[in-house]
Amino acid sequence: MTFQFPIRIYWEDTDAGGIVFYANYLKFMERARTEWLRSLGIGQQALRERSGGMFVVSETQLKYHRPARLDDELLVTAELRQTGAASATIAQRVLSRGEPTVLLCEGTIRIGWVDAATMRPARIPADVAGTLARECSSISQPLKP
Repeated sequence: MTFQFPIRIYWEDTDAGGIVFYANYLKFMERARTEWLRSLGIGQQALRERSGGMFVVSETQLKYHRPARLDDELLVTAELRQTGAASATIAQRVLSRGEPTVLLCEGTIRIGWVDAATMRPARIPADVAGTLARECSSISQPLKP
C-alpha cells in the first residue's frame, strides 16, 4: 500500500527562480518517510531511546521531471520495496496534489539501521523488521533498477 503525505510549498522552499530548490525534494521525502513509519507504529525517537539504534539514509537516487512552485500543494508518497537484515529500500514520488497524475520527482531511498552510539551497521530490531516484512509482503511490484 502506498502512503501519501501532503506538503505545501512556502517561500523558504523556493530558489531565486521561484521554483522548489532541488535538495528540498529530499526533505519532503524525509518527512513522508517519517510519517509513513509513524503510521506503521514506528516512532523513531521512541525507537532510538528503546533500542539504541536508528535509521540513516545510506543511498539516494532521484529523477526530476517537473518543477513545483510557490503555494503548490504536493503529495509525497512512500512505498516499501525491499527489506533486509539491516536496511530497507523505499520508493518515493512527489506528485501535484491538484493533478495526481503529474509526476514532479521520483526516486528510491535506502535506509540502514545503525547503532546510534557507534554509527556502525546493525540488525533492524525484530519487532520493526516484522512490521516492515508485513508491509513489504503486501507489495506486488518489483523494484525498479
